Amino acid sequence: MIFNFYKYHGAGNDFIIIYGEHYVPSFSKENIIKLCDRKYGIGADGVMLIKYHEDYDFEMQFFNPDGSSSFCGNGSRCAVLFCFHNGICTRKCHFLTNDGSHHGEVMGPGLVKIDINSPIKVEPLNNGDFSINTGSPHYIKFKDDIDYTGFLGDCKAIRNSEPYIENGINVNMVKILDNEIKIRTYERGVEDETLSCGSGVTAAALCYAQTNKTNQSVNVRTKGGLLKVDFEKENGSFNNVYLTGPAQFVYRGEIQL
Repeated sequence: MIFNFYKYHGAGNDFIIIYGEHYVPSFSKENIIKLCDRKYGIGADGVMLIKYHEDYDFEMQFFNPDGSSSFCGNGSRCAVLFCFHNGICTRKCHFLTNDGSHHGEVMGPGLVKIDINSPIKVEPLNNGDFSINTGSPHYIKFKDDIDYTGFLGDCKAIRNSEPYIENGINVNMVKILDNEIKIRTYERGVEDETLSCGSGVTAAALCYAQTNKTNQSVNVRTKGGLLKVDFEKENGSFNNVYLTGPAQFVYRGEIQL
């Protein structure tokens, strides 16, 4: 069967988008893996299947390159832009995805905001690091130097350690700068570093805000671009959390599976 696809990226986090109710049953785990393969497929950090939903503007199912499903912040932002580009929704929308319902808004050319389900609590670990779930589980480690040779090895060790080895965890190394934080993320399901991770950016910003006096927003610099996280902090939890950043259409095409 021949499928139409669209390629989008959010701050360098790239995705394949498939639209249409009739396509969904054809997408097995094996097909997801094939599509994301950068040598034998299209190549991407994930696949999104977008379809009609009677109670929302659209429904989006997200899949990692290994075929597993999860919430994806940058993927959700790209889905909002895709649906706006194709007349499925207006600039403001309400959609359903892996972890529940979200609101999205196209703020301007190539700039998209979504809300992150809350309340969110930061869990300090005994070693001084943090664990947090922003729709997907994240491990946060603050370091003075995150551009070091052993980055991938350290991330893999944490991701495959107890108690994370069975379900996996995204690992983030974060450096505090003057007016922003800088992050590198190793994503489970991708099993490698990505240029940006929306839920990781959100997780890092909230962990930073938990231990530092900040305003109600944090700028986060990734390899793929600058994103912003807005929030309200009250009673040890974070509410009204929003992720804003760049998103862009790249190209469209056909593939036979």
